[in-house]
Amino acid sequence: MRKQSIRTYLSNTIALPYIVALTVVALAMIVGVSMGSSSIPLSTVVHIFIQNVFSIQTDQLIDESMVNIVMSIRLPRVLLAFCVGASLALAGAAFQGLLKNPLADPYTLGVSSGASLGAVIVIFFHIQLPFIGSFTLPVISICAAFVTLLLVLFFARMADRKMSVETLILAGIIFSAFLGAVLSLVIALSGEELRQIMSWLMGSVSMRGWAYIQLIVPFLVVSFVLLLFCTRELNALSFGEESASHLGVNVNRTKWIVLISASMLTGAAVAVAGTIGFVGLVIPHLTRMVWGANHVRLLPLSMLYGGAFLIIADLVARTIIAPTELPIGVITAFIGAPIFSYIFFRRRRRKEG
Repeated sequence: MRKQSIRTYLSNTIALPYIVALTVVALAMIVGVSMGSSSIPLSTVVHIFIQNVFSIQTDQLIDESMVNIVMSIRLPRVLLAFCVGASLALAGAAFQGLLKNPLADPYTLGVSSGASLGAVIVIFFHIQLPFIGSFTLPVISICAAFVTLLLVLFFARMADRKMSVETLILAGIIFSAFLGAVLSLVIALSGEELRQIMSWLMGSVSMRGWAYIQLIVPFLVVSFVLLLFCTRELNALSFGEESASHLGVNVNRTKWIVLISASMLTGAAVAVAGTIGFVGLVIPHLTRMVWGANHVRLLPLSMLYGGAFLIIADLVARTIIAPTELPIGVITAFIGAPIFSYIFFRRRRRKEG
């Protein structure tokens, strides 16, 4: 009863969830920029921001190498990690809300694998579409992610009309395995591109720079706005499609908007950072446990916590065995796999009980 009253209080305090989330994001960014192979004092970081971002001169003299480390290496890396984590967590929350399935996320549904294949094809064949130039990579990755999602859902519905949790996960695993085999074939046939493809597939935000932030931000912003317009519809869909339809929800339109937006988020994130698993599973689930299942709050909070989580995961990946860097996907898998197992078995026990 006491737990319920605390959760009710937190849910009814409108500003508190966002204040907490923004504080976590700010702290993660500060730590991410300050710490590394060579730590930079927080006061120095603040002075660098004041001088280089706001163009205000301060009394402190700062070594030019520190300025380069912060502005050219760490800050873009931290911002890219935030954008990728935010995109994956937001996509996971959208998939879970639409499919009414807490185990749904871009990784378990095979969508990340589809996006990876699209991106690898662009890298391997040096494809560049006219008019969109550098955006060729995320655009083709998004298209591949969307097609893969449709195939997974079609396959799951063919096998089981009710599209149970087990069927969806199995369909996602099947498509991930098949697309993984295709990726292996591309890698086997590659020459000079091998190192680039392998390094990209392992998942990383290292040495990407400001150009990659410019690639992902438009897709993140557009998808977030589209999903915000669907929050009340997602709440209604949690009671079932028929009930939502009676409440005036255009179910088909909502489905297409959510699927396209989530695929856009996944494709853009995979295009700039490679395959990073479990962010879209873990973060929305934990956010739902703390702040409730109302999508009006769940989507933006998942986005913020997802960004903060990936900043910290990247910090761990580059410092835990410094100077060697681990792929960021290794860290998220170590955290995400046990939580995935816990959620899965808890659901099975509830069904059997």
